[in-house]
This record gives sequence, structure tokens and C-alpha cells, in this order.
Amino acid sequence: MSKSFTNLGVSKWLNESLSQMAITTPSAIQTACIPAVLEGRDCIGGAKTGSGKTIAFAAPILTKWSEDPSGIYGLVLTPTRELALQIAEQFAALGANMNLKTCVVVGGVDMVQQTIELQRRPHIVIATPGRLADHIKSSGEETVGGLRRVKFLVLDEADRLLSESFASDLSECINILPNPQDRQTLLFTATVTDAVRALKDRPVKEGKKAPFVHEVPADIAIPTTLSQTYIFIPSYVREAYLYALLTLEENAKKSAIVFVNRTRTAETLRRMLQILGVKATSLHSEMPQSERMNALGRFRAEAARVMIATDVAGRGLDIPLVEMVVNFDIPADADDYVHRVGRTARAGRAGESVSFVTERDVTRIQNIEERVNSKMTKYEGLSENKIIKDSLQDASEAKREATMAMEKEGFGEKRRIQKSKAASGMALNNTKKLIAKGNKKPKKSSA
Repeated sequence: MSKSFTNLGVSKWLNESLSQMAITTPSAIQTACIPAVLEGRDCIGGAKTGSGKTIAFAAPILTKWSEDPSGIYGLVLTPTRELALQIAEQFAALGANMNLKTCVVVGGVDMVQQTIELQRRPHIVIATPGRLADHIKSSGEETVGGLRRVKFLVLDEADRLLSESFASDLSECINILPNPQDRQTLLFTATVTDAVRALKDRPVKEGKKAPFVHEVPADIAIPTTLSQTYIFIPSYVREAYLYALLTLEENAKKSAIVFVNRTRTAETLRRMLQILGVKATSLHSEMPQSERMNALGRFRAEAARVMIATDVAGRGLDIPLVEMVVNFDIPADADDYVHRVGRTARAGRAGESVSFVTERDVTRIQNIEERVNSKMTKYEGLSENKIIKDSLQDASEAKREATMAMEKEGFGEKRRIQKSKAASGMALNNTKKLIAKGNKKPKKSSA
């Protein structure tokens, strides 16, 4: 008998909600994890992008919540604002028939409004660690006190949340929650790293079962319908090659995500392509939240066929119709490459990835090929003569125009000021420590 959500233990009302969303057959990770969570076990779930991880944790949480709805029942932490909003949409859709109240706590949005929503004790809070940590430090017990009684903590994209960049904020968030023995902790990720896997070895309270672990087989990390190609080029002509690639006759109507490593590159390429007549949008951390959501909406609605993005779009986001992924910059981490190219060739459809390989990227490409256990093939659609003839001058002029406009607008100035203030604050603290150390009286010798 084939599995159904009812067979897994999901509430009848939730099964009906899933059916209304045309979700009737559980995926592998849902089949594995939902029963374990309903048994009361902590869970580490690894599965490739697009495999249904959100429902794998949302379904058991909502089933348990409906049996005993009280206060802030679950906290979901995720690394990006877009993922937080997407997860909130899924919770809201699943719980619509039961008047589920959700609250999204992310940066770029008015903190006062978030404070009011938290004080109303929503059932599920979905947050990025940085903004939630800000509330914990500054908004008072009336606002964050409900977090002290949550029944579930979810770390979505757990490998990123457990990295050094989130360490301080994540610690602030977790410290306000009940002890691990008094809540269920669910970690979900497309990459089960050693840091994630190590959590299963933590001591557990007597009577509580060890965490359940479900990992994706490594050999299916890259879709079999994905064509992986490369173009070996000098770094200073990448813009011309990108313009030529996107406007080739066979690519001119394809939806594409172009991944870059820096926000400035993303903004430069977006402006350059728009000047050249390509319908492009961008997604990066220096955009206001409203602009980020508008950009995603335009791309999903196919009002823009090209999105230039940093790795903020590499994971989890539901962007179903992507025919091509271009790695304008090669990522330092091979797993980031896996997440990027996983944006295309989904649900059995064909897809294509093209990586721009410069003289500095050879080692990174070797690491990627070793990670995915396959070799990239050379992209044959572009010739150097064609680039020089048709694209080089136009792309160079458009890039120059885009760069000048960004300089005039002071792009990135806010971030530079913040970094400067942070560096000054650190230097001041270090100076105070040295002064305090110098003022200490020397210990008397025992001689």
C-alpha cells in the first residue's frame, strides 16, 4: 500500500489542507521524518533542494499544535529573509482552516510592528537569527517572553545557521528557549555537514529517544537531467561573454539565474544588462526588503527572464521555472555549487548550467567535479571572434555606464559606514582592555 499523509499520522484536517494544495503523496524525506517527529524525537533531515523539507517539519508541528494550541508553539530559524517569508506562506496555507497565526521576524521591516505581533503570541514564529536576536536584546520580556515556552525549534538550512557567521545571533536566540530536553529540535538542510551530524551525539534526557537522522544519498545531489558545461575565459571579458550567452538565439527566451559572489557584482550586472535591453532583475543583501520581494515576484511572473543573484537565492527558494544557471563567479565551497545548479533541472525537467572559469578558478572547479563525481563539458555555443565582433564593445560601455551610476548614487556606502563603525568599536574595546590591563596593580612577589 502506498504511503499517504494519514498513514504517517498527520491530522485529518491537515491532510485535507494538503489535498487542497494538490499535495497527496509524501516525498521520501516526509515519509521518513514525519512519524519520527510525531513520536517526540529530535530530527536531522537532509534532502536535496525541492524535496519537500518544509512540509516534513511543518506537518508534524501543526498536527501536535492542533492537539494542544498554546502560546508561541514553534520557532523556525532560517538564514535569509526570502526563505523566512516563503516558509511563513506555507505555514499560513497549511493552517488557514484552523486560524493559525504566524509572525515573520526579519530585517528590513519595521521593528515596532514586529514587536506588536510578537506580543500577540502568534502560534508560529519564523525568523532570521539577526533580527530575532535584536528583539531579544532590546524589546523586553513582554515581547519575547513567549519564546521561553516553545515546543519546537526548527533550524532550516541548518548547515548555514551553524556556521561561524551566525554563531553569536543564533546563540542569543537559543538561550531564551526551553532546555533541549524540554523541546523538540528539528534540523533540516540540503547538506548534512559534520557540524550538523555531530548534534545527534549530544546526551539525551533519560526516557527521550536519540535523534532521528535521515540523509540524502550523495549520488543524487546533482539532477541526472542537468547538463553541466564550462567556458574558459579571461576574467576581464566575462561581462561580454555573459551578454553574448544570454542573447544567443537558443537562449534568448530562457529563464536564467546568474550567480555571483558579491553584491556589487550583482548590481553592476543587473544595470548593465538592462542598459543592453535584457529584462533582468537582481537579488542581494544590499537591496531593501520590499525591492527583494518585488524582484522575486517579477522573476516568478516572468516579467524578468534573468535574475542576477548572490547565494541568497542559492537555497530553498521556490523558483520552479529556471532553465539555465550561470556561475559568473565560481563559489569557494563546492556545496554552494550544488545548491546553485539545483535551481534548474527540477522535478525531472531538463536544465543547463554554464560556469565561467577564469585562470584563478581551476582548483575550485576540480573540487566541484570531485564533489559531484562528474566532469563538466566545454560549452560550444560561443566563439572568441563572435564575442569580439558582437558583444565586447557594447558590454564594456554598458558596464562603464552602470558603474558610474552606482558611484553617483553611493551604492554600498551604508554597508561601508557600518563596517567602519564596527571596526572602530572593536578598536575602542581593545584599547579599553589594554588600559584596564595596564591599570592593574602588579602582584606582590612571594620571594
